Amino acid sequence: MKQARTDQGYTLNPEEKLDVRRVLEDLENYKPRRFGWTWRKQQPGQRLGPFTYSETSEPLKRSIPLPAAKYFQNIDPQPDCVITTEIASGRFEDDLRRMRMAAWHGADHIMVIRTTGQSHIDGLLEGTPEGVGGIPITRKQLRATRKALDLIEDEVGRPINFHSYVSGVAGPEIAVLFAEEGVNGAHQDPQYNVLYRNVNMQRSFVDAAVAKKIMAAFGMLQIDGAHNANATAREAWKVMPELLVQHAINTAYSEMIGMDKDKIALSSVPPTAPPGPALSYDLPYAVCLRWLFSDYKVRAQQNTRHIESDPREATVTHVLNLMVSRLTSADVQSTITPDEGRNVPWHYNNVAAVETAKQALVGMDGLRDMVEIKQDGPIPKKVRELAERAVLFLEEIKEEGYFNAVAKGFFVDSGEYPARNGDGIARDPNGGVAAGSIVKRDEDYMAPVCHHFGYNNLPEGLSKPCDLIDGCTFCNRDKIVYIDELDPEDNVEKRLATVDEQYGPDAVRPEVEWAKDGYITVKAFFPEPEPIAESAALELAERLGLEQAEIIHKRVIHPAEGTLIELKGIVPFVLKRSELKIPEKPKLLSEDEIRQEIAKYPMKVVCGTVGEDEHSVGMREIIDIKHGGIEGFGIKAVYLGTSVPVEKMVDAAIEEDADAILISTIISHADIHRKNMEKLAKLCVEKGVRDRFILVSGGTQVTNELAVEAGMDAGFGRGTKGIHVASFLVEKRRELWAEGKGRKRVADEN
Repeated sequence: MKQARTDQGYTLNPEEKLDVRRVLEDLENYKPRRFGWTWRKQQPGQRLGPFTYSETSEPLKRSIPLPAAKYFQNIDPQPDCVITTEIASGRFEDDLRRMRMAAWHGADHIMVIRTTGQSHIDGLLEGTPEGVGGIPITRKQLRATRKALDLIEDEVGRPINFHSYVSGVAGPEIAVLFAEEGVNGAHQDPQYNVLYRNVNMQRSFVDAAVAKKIMAAFGMLQIDGAHNANATAREAWKVMPELLVQHAINTAYSEMIGMDKDKIALSSVPPTAPPGPALSYDLPYAVCLRWLFSDYKVRAQQNTRHIESDPREATVTHVLNLMVSRLTSADVQSTITPDEGRNVPWHYNNVAAVETAKQALVGMDGLRDMVEIKQDGPIPKKVRELAERAVLFLEEIKEEGYFNAVAKGFFVDSGEYPARNGDGIARDPNGGVAAGSIVKRDEDYMAPVCHHFGYNNLPEGLSKPCDLIDGCTFCNRDKIVYIDELDPEDNVEKRLATVDEQYGPDAVRPEVEWAKDGYITVKAFFPEPEPIAESAALELAERLGLEQAEIIHKRVIHPAEGTLIELKGIVPFVLKRSELKIPEKPKLLSEDEIRQEIAKYPMKVVCGTVGEDEHSVGMREIIDIKHGGIEGFGIKAVYLGTSVPVEKMVDAAIEEDADAILISTIISHADIHRKNMEKLAKLCVEKGVRDRFILVSGGTQVTNELAVEAGMDAGFGRGTKGIHVASFLVEKRRELWAEGKGRKRVADEN
């Protein structure tokens, strides 16, 4: 396979792990390859495999398609909107591998969650310390991540947007850092600072002006933080008018500072949660948002409200969210992992969330061409009501003044405006983090930096302020000071070395968050009430030897009949790659060799689904020409149908003078699939024809080892195709003939 190329001296090979140490090499000399946000390349009317799509984008060079795509030439249609994955492990080096996996599944917006508490750090961090609830945003972390993403986007063949947070009391400094290091998008909303981080109001808006100016200069996409009201409000659907007002304030402020409308994105979250009538509330809000803010982009974030530990509930909720996104043409679709409510999201759940979005959006391709919102129904009425409430809310704020409105708790009040319950978030205009830190500029103020907000007394004869100092860091990258590490114990090199010392290169260990962390999950149903089931699960974990066992999900299926428990724990051992018994992949004969063999020596097989099993799809796919089945190689198949008694299979094989008997046995209840195989083999022995027939079994729960143990010649499970079976039949018949067994060897006279 051809390797992806980059100009950084390192290439990714799809068959090799990403080497973090290679990414870190020569990092002080790395330069971003581009700046600003990149949208997907739309390809309406795109033909992929047997389908035509109206709302897809350019395919990836390398990707992993949805599981069922193997039946459709492995096509991997990409939705038209950008898809986000949010990452927050605390160790950026482990996140790089997570980013790579997500990109292969269709994510092109990597949003790195900032570590808890960094909003209140008044300055930049350096090095690569470990984070809590996210990654410490530092120059080295940004540079290494952006370099890794360069490699990954070369591999998948699509630009990948990198994103984090400009909010907090170091907002301007972070914005400068992002501009220097090629970060493509960021959260920036002064109201987010005020309402949810208690940053001083004056400081927040002044900082926002500077940060937005820099973001605008470098073409970053700005995403606001209005959606946080949903997570904070007691009843999220009641704050919808307020959300619209928050969007209005931030968009107006951003435009005033000089941001282009197409770089301003409104962060929208559907306000309901199960079992609420999602579409009745979520869709009118989304329609209203699009109507009032048609000039801007919409970033649709999925709902986390009241979603605790059930990944099924989360996934269904998110699919409903995606329907709203498709109906209202979201520009950026953010994804939430289905396990967010129970632990720091795990690697494979980032992928699960991306695939949910991809599958749902592609599945709803062309939806707006097939359905339309009734103009005389409840949605237009609700949209107008929301807009009216928002306008009235905004008018009251204009009369009161924004700072006073916040001080009086106007925002995130649980009453539906104009009603108020008096439980909103109230902030002191003169209080909060960094209060009293704003100083008015002197009349002759001058700063020798580019992309500066506010007045700057530029001396006569200069084209730009930084000419005074031979260029600022935006214009002269040589002036950027790169600090590698500060803490000798808390840094990426130390963490990488520790993992190597503990496990070594030969170690194989499960992981879900950090390298070789050893976590696994166990799901078990106990026919007991909740307290007993919970205690039993923890005792089970202890007896299995799991360390740090913890219940991460429980669901009462019935108060008396049983409880479903899911727990996590760390395995106390390490596997060795060199000690694993890795079975060789069966070598398939070529299609031409199979056809030539069958043409010379015709082959006949008797096929059917045995016992009381009515499943037929799997067997038909193995047989039929149209599915790439064995008939395509010239093998004559006598299909007996479903629910065929085993005795009938043997009798038919004798009557037809067949070479082989192929049975499908899908149902595994009471081990019936094993019993069917054993019965077939035993019956052939009893009738004295065991050496005459090749016995093959297939089914979702069938393995080759299980089939052979039951007396069959081979077993085929999930993912089996016609060529696998045909190749085996030809080679097995040759083997039997060499031993003087099997059906009489007769060449085709024709």
